[in-house]
Amino acid sequence: MRIAWIGLGIMGSPMAHNLLKAHHPLTAHTLEQHKLDHLAAHGGTPASSVAEAVRDADVVITMLPADAEVTAVALGEDGVFEHARPGALFIDMSTVTPSTAVTLAREGADRGLRVLDAPVSGGEAGAVEGTLSIMAGGERADFEAARPLFDVLGSTAALCGPHGAGQTVKAANQLIVAATLQACAEAVVFLERSGVEPAVALDVLNGGLAGSAVLDRKRHAFLTRDFTPGFRIDLHHKDMGIVTAAAREAGVALPLCGLVAQLVAAVRAQGDGGLDHSALLRGVERMSAS
Repeated sequence: MRIAWIGLGIMGSPMAHNLLKAHHPLTAHTLEQHKLDHLAAHGGTPASSVAEAVRDADVVITMLPADAEVTAVALGEDGVFEHARPGALFIDMSTVTPSTAVTLAREGADRGLRVLDAPVSGGEAGAVEGTLSIMAGGERADFEAARPLFDVLGSTAALCGPHGAGQTVKAANQLIVAATLQACAEAVVFLERSGVEPAVALDVLNGGLAGSAVLDRKRHAFLTRDFTPGFRIDLHHKDMGIVTAAAREAGVALPLCGLVAQLVAAVRAQGDGGLDHSALLRGVERMSAS
């Protein structure tokens, strides 16, 4: 399948490269020229605009930071919906609100496009390794058409329901991840202040019911305080806003979500927004300072 890829950030770049490794012809557009040069060096075709990238594509995939960027790229005058050929499959793998996903599906259908929302979980490591979890919303036929690509990008892919369902599942995912990160961060500070060797303790905890993919992936960051971003606090702050808004719309009380969202917002306000979300540990340390 001829693929147009829009967005070569921390997640998008390794995902696009994995599709190239699987021999899918891929044309990409992003705002950073050095990323297009890197893509070209690995067999991809750079495009100077969204319109140029999508013109002959069978599948258009966006991987962008938030609703505003996705909406602009999809619906703008020089965007995907104006220039993709009829019948093309548009897959948004960004994390946006369920309502935005539903709007894109409706607008796409009006222009003769097939649409899936298909956000991912697994962070930069999962994007590099091709082991992402992909949660999709849309029509079964479109999901099956995209499955060969999803099989390259991830180890788990599921159709979760109609348009917007993938984003709803991703919102739930981000709630669980943020709450688990906060719990791990608090545990690490508690262990250290109590005189327990944290590396040993985390190994034991990860072998029992407290074990998790979060603890496994972020163990090094917690122990070394290396918060090089794999997924930035700024983005998780945005995602917690998606969860709280979607919960309000659904009439669901999420008290833990509200607390964790405030803790993420506090760390961001203290200047750590550009760090990995495991830097929630820094917030615990600041609150525990004596």
